[in-house]
Amino acid sequence: MLKASTDNFNRLQHRYKIELFSSNYRNYADWVKSVALTGGLPCLLEVDGPYVADFAWPGYLQPLDKFVSRDLRNDLLPSIIAQGTYDGRLYTLGQFDSGLGLWANKRYLEMAGVRIPTVDAPWSLSEFEHILVKLSSVKGVDYPLSMTVYAGMSEFYAYAYSPILQGFGGDLIDRKSYRTAHGVLDGPQSIAAMKRFQYWFKQGWTQPIFKRNDDFEKRRTALSWTGHWKYPGYRKALGDDLILLPLPDFGHGIKTGMGSLSWAITSTCDAPEGAWAFLAYLMTPQEVLRMTNANGAVPARKSALAESPLYGRDAPLNVYAQQLLHGHGVPRPAVPGYSTISKSFSKAMSDIIAGNNVEAALGKAADDIDADIIARDPNSQSRQ
Repeated sequence: MLKASTDNFNRLQHRYKIELFSSNYRNYADWVKSVALTGGLPCLLEVDGPYVADFAWPGYLQPLDKFVSRDLRNDLLPSIIAQGTYDGRLYTLGQFDSGLGLWANKRYLEMAGVRIPTVDAPWSLSEFEHILVKLSSVKGVDYPLSMTVYAGMSEFYAYAYSPILQGFGGDLIDRKSYRTAHGVLDGPQSIAAMKRFQYWFKQGWTQPIFKRNDDFEKRRTALSWTGHWKYPGYRKALGDDLILLPLPDFGHGIKTGMGSLSWAITSTCDAPEGAWAFLAYLMTPQEVLRMTNANGAVPARKSALAESPLYGRDAPLNVYAQQLLHGHGVPRPAVPGYSTISKSFSKAMSDIIAGNNVEAALGKAADDIDADIIARDPNSQSRQ
């Protein structure tokens, strides 16, 4: 799709010529940092949402604020602005965002006699757990909820499980100072969230199954906590029984994962106007729709959303769009060294899923994150 867009742009105008280079490196972030030292970065970089700060902080990127019109900004999903912003400046724009929600087998919900939630009226914690109990008794259900634990200690754990922290009032880091995780990641709200999460495993409502990844497709489970990318396979397996639900409200409103690939203009680019011309072309509603109709992701522009066969009104993935439009998406912390936060939290989640002590797991993660903050800035106060 990107090659087709590049060819079209080059054909439509002759002032600039865009050339594509493969970014299929084993460690893309390390490649960017090494090339930046030699001044050899291309004009445009593709950046995964959580890593915007890693590239903006050392000065690899230039802000896009001067290029982005008010009309374009107002047409973007709030989450697109949130993921591309670091230290008050907008550094990236993406054609699409991601969606996190609850996929459900409608037949099982009907058999259990449970209410279908909406974004305006989601399940509460108590209702959610009561529904898990009811689904456990439905014929054909081995266990009611897949938490996609087979994804392993990857970015998925931070993406999919930190909204549980936030739903309880906790978080990965103190977002006022961004200088400590102590008192937040290992604070009372986060501990309560993860004890509840662990309780779901202890009750058998969800299970730590790593060796297979098709329990929802095989109808062994009634609910699947995962993202928009599962839709094609789920639809093929369940047909009209497939339904998408919003995430529950655990006490502080719906909180959902967000963030995906976006584009940035490098600070060493010798033709930033040309780079912006191409990026502006990619961000047109037509190009946004062309990309998202192909990759199934959430269109970044409201005008494109309205025309999307997947995310428009009454479309099968509209719940994902509603969650983001209502501001329920929480960006992963825009800090240099986010990778340490992700790895530390993922390790803690793995320990918690295994049944280990919640306080100890979260405390160790907070220690590791604060140690990284101090290493990057010795003047930081790791404990507030």
